[in-house]
Amino acid sequence: MALLGEYEPSTQEWVRDQVERYERTNGREGGTLADTGLPVIVLWTLGAKTGKLRKTPLMRVEHQGEYALVASKGGAPEHPFWFYNLIAHPDKVTIHDRELLMDATVRQVEGQERVLWWERAVAAFPPYAEYQTKTTRHIPVFVATAKS
Repeated sequence: MALLGEYEPSTQEWVRDQVERYERTNGREGGTLADTGLPVIVLWTLGAKTGKLRKTPLMRVEHQGEYALVASKGGAPEHPFWFYNLIAHPDKVTIHDRELLMDATVRQVEGQERVLWWERAVAAFPPYAEYQTKTTRHIPVFVATAKS
């Protein structure tokens, strides 16, 4: 069962529009990042402060049914807001990947596991490598696993 709660759309118009198109069509529209043709998923989280349902398009980095969630924010010096949502509610996550709605738990990965998932992320979306050079922060990587 997908994450429930009062939905609060993003304050960014492009995010609101992409999420609406993606969800209305199960990713047939809004299923890629701009004109790149690279696939995205929609991450559902509960707000760390508000408890409201938030939805964010992220690059699709999937391996054997698990998903990497890369908190790059384009190489900005601060984490994206959804990073804090995952820290506050790691067991309150839904991944929307086309027709799939997957309830998940997340864990932040480090060490060799992070290296492996980072390589997968860069293979799926090469700009991640550049984003890491633009910031001094260690870009967090989470792995979402289906709840059993």
